[in-house]
Amino acid sequence: MTDMSQTIVDAALALDTAAMQAQSMPQFEAGHFDLPTAYAIQRASIQHRVARGEQVKGIKLGFTSRAKMVQMGVDSLIWGFLTDAMLEEDGGTIHLGRYIHPRVEPEVCFVTRRTIDAPLTALEAADYLEAVAPAMEIIDSRYRDFRFSLEDVVADNCSSAGLVVGAWSRDFTGLANLGVRMQFDGRDVQVGSTGAILGHPLRTVVQASRLLHAAQVSLPAGSLIMAGAATAAEALRPGLHVGCHIGSGANALGSVSFTTRAGMPD
Repeated sequence: MTDMSQTIVDAALALDTAAMQAQSMPQFEAGHFDLPTAYAIQRASIQHRVARGEQVKGIKLGFTSRAKMVQMGVDSLIWGFLTDAMLEEDGGTIHLGRYIHPRVEPEVCFVTRRTIDAPLTALEAADYLEAVAPAMEIIDSRYRDFRFSLEDVVADNCSSAGLVVGAWSRDFTGLANLGVRMQFDGRDVQVGSTGAILGHPLRTVVQASRLLHAAQVSLPAGSLIMAGAATAAEALRPGLHVGCHIGSGANALGSVSFTTRAGMPD
Protein backbone atom coordinates (compact mmCIF):
# COMPACT_ATOMS: atom_id res chain seq x y z
CA MET A 1 0.00 0.00 0.00
CA THR A 2 1.37 3.43 -0.95
CA ASP A 3 1.81 6.18 1.61
CA MET A 4 -1.14 8.12 0.15
CA SER A 5 -3.36 5.03 0.16
CA GLN A 6 -2.51 4.52 3.81
CA THR A 7 -3.28 8.20 4.49
CA ILE A 8 -6.75 7.72 2.99
CA VAL A 9 -7.42 4.58 5.02
CA ASP A 10 -6.18 6.07 8.29
CA ALA A 11 -7.92 9.45 7.91
CA ALA A 12 -11.23 7.87 6.91
CA LEU A 13 -11.15 5.57 9.93
CA ALA A 14 -10.27 8.43 12.29
CA LEU A 15 -13.14 10.60 11.01
CA ASP A 16 -15.63 7.74 11.10
CA THR A 17 -14.64 6.85 14.65
CA ALA A 18 -14.95 10.45 15.80
CA ALA A 19 -18.46 10.65 14.32
CA MET A 20 -19.58 7.34 15.83
CA GLN A 21 -18.21 8.16 19.29
CA ALA A 22 -19.32 11.83 19.13
CA GLN A 23 -15.83 12.89 20.21
CA SER A 24 -13.77 15.55 18.47
CA MET A 25 -10.36 14.82 16.98
CA PRO A 26 -7.34 17.02 16.18
CA GLN A 27 -7.09 18.70 12.80
CA PHE A 28 -4.79 17.03 10.30
CA GLU A 29 -1.36 18.52 9.81
CA ALA A 30 -1.38 21.36 7.26
CA GLY A 31 -0.57 20.04 3.80
CA HIS A 32 -1.08 16.43 4.92
CA PHE A 33 -3.23 15.81 1.81
CA ASP A 34 -4.60 17.74 -1.15
CA LEU A 35 -8.22 18.32 -2.22
CA PRO A 36 -8.56 15.25 -4.50
CA THR A 37 -7.24 13.11 -1.65
CA ALA A 38 -9.71 14.78 0.72
CA TYR A 39 -12.57 13.61 -1.50
CA ALA A 40 -11.08 10.11 -1.55
CA ILE A 41 -11.03 10.17 2.26
CA GLN A 42 -14.64 11.36 2.27
CA ARG A 43 -15.72 8.43 0.09
CA ALA A 44 -13.77 5.95 2.18
CA SER A 45 -15.37 7.30 5.35
CA ILE A 46 -18.84 7.00 3.83
CA GLN A 47 -18.04 3.41 2.90
CA HIS A 48 -17.62 2.64 6.60
CA ARG A 49 -21.21 3.82 7.10
CA VAL A 50 -22.49 1.83 4.14
CA ALA A 51 -20.75 -1.27 5.51
CA ARG A 52 -22.75 -0.80 8.73
CA GLY A 53 -26.00 -0.76 6.77
CA GLU A 54 -26.56 2.92 6.02
CA GLN A 55 -27.88 3.86 2.60
CA VAL A 56 -26.75 6.88 0.59
CA LYS A 57 -29.77 9.13 0.03
CA GLY A 58 -28.27 12.09 -1.80
CA ILE A 59 -25.76 14.90 -1.53
CA LYS A 60 -25.24 18.19 0.25
CA LEU A 61 -23.53 21.27 -1.13
CA GLY A 62 -21.27 23.71 0.66
CA PHE A 63 -19.88 27.16 -0.18
CA THR A 64 -23.06 28.14 -2.01
CA SER A 65 -22.40 31.64 -0.75
CA ARG A 66 -20.12 33.64 -3.05
CA ALA A 67 -18.63 35.39 -0.03
CA LYS A 68 -17.60 32.01 1.44
CA MET A 69 -15.99 30.99 -1.83
CA VAL A 70 -13.87 34.12 -1.86
CA GLN A 71 -13.02 33.73 1.82
CA MET A 72 -11.78 30.16 1.31
CA GLY A 73 -10.05 30.91 -2.01
CA VAL A 74 -12.11 28.44 -4.04
CA ASP A 75 -14.04 28.93 -7.27
CA SER A 76 -16.59 26.13 -6.98
CA LEU A 77 -18.78 24.42 -4.45
CA ILE A 78 -17.80 21.52 -2.25
CA TRP A 79 -20.05 18.56 -1.66
CA GLY A 80 -20.63 15.55 0.54
CA PHE A 81 -22.99 12.62 0.92
CA LEU A 82 -26.27 12.21 2.82
CA THR A 83 -27.31 8.86 4.29
CA ASP A 84 -30.59 7.61 5.71
CA ALA A 85 -29.12 7.65 9.24
CA MET A 86 -28.80 11.45 8.99
CA LEU A 87 -32.53 11.97 8.39
CA GLU A 88 -34.45 13.41 11.33
CA GLU A 89 -38.25 13.72 11.50
CA ASP A 90 -39.93 17.05 10.83
CA GLY A 91 -41.50 18.10 14.12
CA GLY A 92 -39.56 15.45 15.99
CA THR A 93 -36.92 15.46 18.72
CA ILE A 94 -33.20 15.56 18.04
CA HIS A 95 -30.98 14.10 20.77
CA LEU A 96 -27.83 16.15 20.98
CA GLY A 97 -25.82 13.34 22.56
CA ARG A 98 -25.36 11.97 19.04
CA TYR A 99 -23.30 15.03 18.10
CA ILE A 100 -20.13 16.81 19.19
CA HIS A 101 -20.86 20.54 18.77
CA PRO A 102 -23.88 20.68 16.45
CA ARG A 103 -25.07 23.77 14.61
CA VAL A 104 -28.12 24.26 12.44
CA GLU A 105 -28.67 26.26 9.27
CA PRO A 106 -31.74 26.86 7.08
CA GLU A 107 -31.69 25.37 3.59
CA VAL A 108 -33.74 24.33 0.60
CA CYS A 109 -33.90 20.63 -0.29
CA PHE A 110 -34.69 19.13 -3.70
CA VAL A 111 -35.58 15.55 -4.62
CA THR A 112 -34.69 14.32 -8.09
CA ARG A 113 -37.09 12.60 -10.49
CA ARG A 114 -34.48 11.65 -13.09
CA THR A 115 -30.96 10.31 -12.75
CA ILE A 116 -28.37 13.09 -12.98
CA ASP A 117 -25.42 11.63 -14.84
CA ALA A 118 -24.22 14.56 -16.97
CA PRO A 119 -23.75 18.32 -16.58
CA LEU A 120 -27.06 20.19 -16.76
CA THR A 121 -27.89 23.64 -18.07
CA ALA A 122 -30.01 26.13 -16.14
CA LEU A 123 -32.92 25.39 -18.50
CA GLU A 124 -32.66 21.65 -17.84
CA ALA A 125 -32.32 21.73 -14.04
CA ALA A 126 -36.01 21.90 -13.06
CA ASP A 127 -36.85 19.04 -15.47
CA TYR A 128 -34.66 16.74 -13.37
CA LEU A 129 -36.45 17.59 -10.11
CA GLU A 130 -39.54 16.09 -8.54
CA ALA A 131 -40.13 18.51 -5.68
CA VAL A 132 -38.66 21.11 -3.31
CA ALA A 133 -39.04 21.58 0.44
CA PRO A 134 -37.92 23.81 3.31
CA ALA A 135 -35.17 22.11 5.27
CA MET A 136 -32.56 22.51 7.97
CA GLU A 137 -29.15 20.89 8.06
CA ILE A 138 -27.32 19.95 11.23
CA ILE A 139 -23.61 20.44 10.72
CA ASP A 140 -21.17 18.97 13.22
CA SER A 141 -17.49 19.13 12.42
CA ARG A 142 -15.59 16.20 13.80
CA TYR A 143 -12.60 18.47 14.39
CA ARG A 144 -11.72 20.08 17.69
CA ASP A 145 -13.25 23.56 18.23
CA PHE A 146 -15.07 23.38 14.87
CA ARG A 147 -11.89 24.58 13.12
CA PHE A 148 -10.65 23.16 9.84
CA SER A 149 -8.98 23.81 6.49
CA LEU A 150 -10.71 23.35 3.14
CA GLU A 151 -9.18 19.89 2.77
CA ASP A 152 -10.12 18.97 6.34
CA VAL A 153 -13.80 19.85 5.89
CA VAL A 154 -14.11 18.00 2.58
CA ALA A 155 -12.56 14.88 4.10
CA ASP A 156 -15.07 15.22 6.96
CA ASN A 157 -18.00 14.98 4.50
CA CYS A 158 -18.37 18.77 4.60
CA SER A 159 -19.43 18.63 8.28
CA SER A 160 -22.77 17.03 7.37
CA ALA A 161 -24.41 15.31 10.31
CA GLY A 162 -28.20 15.51 10.01
CA LEU A 163 -31.11 17.03 8.13
CA VAL A 164 -34.78 17.75 8.67
CA VAL A 165 -36.99 18.17 5.62
CA GLY A 166 -40.46 19.73 5.56
CA ALA A 167 -43.43 19.19 3.26
CA TRP A 168 -42.74 18.84 -0.46
CA SER A 169 -43.96 21.21 -3.18
CA ARG A 170 -43.80 20.85 -6.96
CA ASP A 171 -43.76 24.60 -7.53
CA PHE A 172 -40.27 25.82 -8.44
CA THR A 173 -41.33 29.19 -9.84
CA GLY A 174 -40.98 31.37 -6.74
CA LEU A 175 -37.68 30.23 -5.24
CA ALA A 176 -35.51 33.15 -6.36
CA ASN A 177 -35.83 35.51 -3.40
CA LEU A 178 -37.97 34.07 -0.63
CA GLY A 179 -37.52 35.36 2.91
CA VAL A 180 -35.89 32.91 5.32
CA ARG A 181 -36.40 33.03 9.09
CA MET A 182 -34.83 30.59 11.52
CA GLN A 183 -36.18 30.77 15.05
CA PHE A 184 -35.23 29.42 18.47
CA ASP A 185 -38.28 29.25 20.75
CA GLY A 186 -40.17 31.59 18.44
CA ARG A 187 -37.42 34.23 18.36
CA ASP A 188 -35.58 35.06 15.13
CA VAL A 189 -31.93 34.02 15.31
CA GLN A 190 -31.15 34.21 11.57
CA VAL A 191 -32.97 36.11 8.84
CA GLY A 192 -32.04 35.96 5.17
CA SER A 193 -33.16 35.07 1.66
CA THR A 194 -33.03 32.10 -0.68
CA GLY A 195 -31.21 34.51 -2.98
CA ALA A 196 -28.14 33.93 -0.81
CA ILE A 197 -27.97 30.40 -2.26
CA LEU A 198 -26.02 31.16 -5.45
CA GLY A 199 -28.53 33.88 -6.28
CA HIS A 200 -31.19 31.20 -6.91
CA PRO A 201 -31.40 27.73 -5.33
CA LEU A 202 -31.93 26.04 -8.72
CA ARG A 203 -28.41 27.07 -9.69
CA THR A 204 -27.10 24.60 -7.12
CA VAL A 205 -28.58 21.74 -9.15
CA VAL A 206 -26.56 22.88 -12.17
CA GLN A 207 -23.40 23.14 -10.07
CA ALA A 208 -24.09 19.78 -8.43
CA SER A 209 -24.41 18.10 -11.84
CA ARG A 210 -21.00 19.46 -12.86
CA LEU A 211 -19.33 18.39 -9.64
CA LEU A 212 -20.84 14.91 -9.84
CA HIS A 213 -19.80 14.52 -13.48
CA ALA A 214 -16.24 15.57 -12.67
CA ALA A 215 -16.17 12.98 -9.87
CA GLN A 216 -17.69 10.31 -12.17
CA VAL A 217 -20.66 9.94 -9.83
CA SER A 218 -24.28 9.70 -10.94
CA LEU A 219 -27.21 10.69 -8.71
CA PRO A 220 -30.17 8.30 -8.98
CA ALA A 221 -33.77 9.41 -9.29
CA GLY A 222 -35.29 9.92 -5.83
CA SER A 223 -32.09 11.41 -4.37
CA LEU A 224 -31.97 14.44 -2.12
CA ILE A 225 -29.95 17.56 -2.91
CA MET A 226 -29.41 19.92 0.01
CA ALA A 227 -28.77 23.23 -1.71
CA GLY A 228 -26.63 24.97 0.90
CA ALA A 229 -27.21 27.44 3.70
CA ALA A 230 -29.32 30.56 3.27
CA THR A 231 -27.87 32.14 6.44
CA ALA A 232 -25.11 31.57 8.97
CA ALA A 233 -25.42 28.57 11.28
CA GLU A 234 -26.50 28.70 14.92
CA ALA A 235 -25.20 26.49 17.74
CA LEU A 236 -27.75 24.09 19.20
CA ARG A 237 -28.37 23.47 22.89
CA PRO A 238 -30.85 21.25 24.74
CA GLY A 239 -34.45 22.34 25.26
CA LEU A 240 -34.95 24.37 22.09
CA HIS A 241 -37.80 24.49 19.64
CA VAL A 242 -36.12 25.21 16.29
CA GLY A 243 -38.19 26.41 13.36
CA CYS A 244 -37.45 27.51 9.82
CA HIS A 245 -39.94 29.45 7.70
CA ILE A 246 -39.32 30.07 4.00
CA GLY A 247 -41.51 32.60 2.23
CA SER A 248 -44.81 33.97 3.51
CA GLY A 249 -48.43 34.17 2.48
CA ALA A 250 -49.17 33.03 -1.06
CA ASN A 251 -45.41 32.79 -1.73
CA ALA A 252 -44.63 30.51 1.21
CA LEU A 253 -42.58 27.41 0.49
CA GLY A 254 -43.38 26.22 3.99
CA SER A 255 -41.93 25.53 7.43
CA VAL A 256 -39.92 22.83 9.13
CA SER A 257 -39.14 22.32 12.82
CA PHE A 258 -37.70 20.13 15.54
CA THR A 259 -36.98 20.20 19.27
CA THR A 260 -33.69 19.39 20.97
CA ARG A 261 -32.98 17.22 23.98
CA ALA A 262 -29.82 16.36 25.84
CA GLY A 263 -28.39 12.85 25.78
CA MET A 264 -29.01 9.88 23.53
CA PRO A 265 -32.31 8.37 22.36
CA ASP A 266 -33.87 5.86 24.75
